[in-house]
Amino acid sequence: MKIVNVCILQSDGTNCDNELFYAFKKFGGSPQFVHVNELRDKSKSLKNFDILALPGGFSYGDDVASGKIWAIELISFLRKEIEDFRKKEGLIIGICNGFQVLVRTGLLPFGNLGKMDATLATNDSGHFECRWVDLKVEKSKCIFLQGDYNIGHFAVNHGEGKFLCNIETLKKVETQKLVVFRYVDENGKPTQKYPKNPNGSLNATAGATDPTGRVLGLMPHPEKFVDVTQYPNWRREKIAKPHGSFIFENMIKFVRKTK
Repeated sequence: MKIVNVCILQSDGTNCDNELFYAFKKFGGSPQFVHVNELRDKSKSLKNFDILALPGGFSYGDDVASGKIWAIELISFLRKEIEDFRKKEGLIIGICNGFQVLVRTGLLPFGNLGKMDATLATNDSGHFECRWVDLKVEKSKCIFLQGDYNIGHFAVNHGEGKFLCNIETLKKVETQKLVVFRYVDENGKPTQKYPKNPNGSLNATAGATDPTGRVLGLMPHPEKFVDVTQYPNWRREKIAKPHGSFIFENMIKFVRKTK
């Protein structure tokens, strides 16, 4: 069986890296913790990995804006490393703070490294949201999530999760089918209403991909629901399969099929 090497990138302040490591490991990946400084001093390289995963947390204390400093670091010191990784068609996933970083580097939504086309702004509620929400998976360009998936429960833990951009950019995102996940109401319909939409994201956008379909970012945490018992109502709802697992399963399967 082909080994799928996963780089769990760390920086000062990341705190969901262990959960992300566990999720990839559970579904057959070979994850490894790599601190951003190890890429900067070239003691480790992305060329040895198939998947780059940016975890959640509060990188560099989320000073200035969530994920901003880490994004600047990646653009300033690791641009070629990232560009080479994209050229070899590696997969990238960023969750919560990792999504904020991908948007601020410009990798999402259009793959314009070094140019921000959107942002993740302060939640409309004005406070940190830490609870469960429901997501719908859209038919998108994300090449490793092409199946039919039900609406699922996902944990959110963020204060700046509102996907925000101008009208022209939003139209382009929708036209190119770059929205992968949307927040939905009790009827399974995309919603702008709080609390089902925890942050006020435009068009209920909870996650997005780039035009190549190889970069995925989302605010909710799929890695926090890869064991049935991680969901508080697992007995009552009789959940057969953890709702976050399909993302990691499909990434591993896709790499094995194409490697």
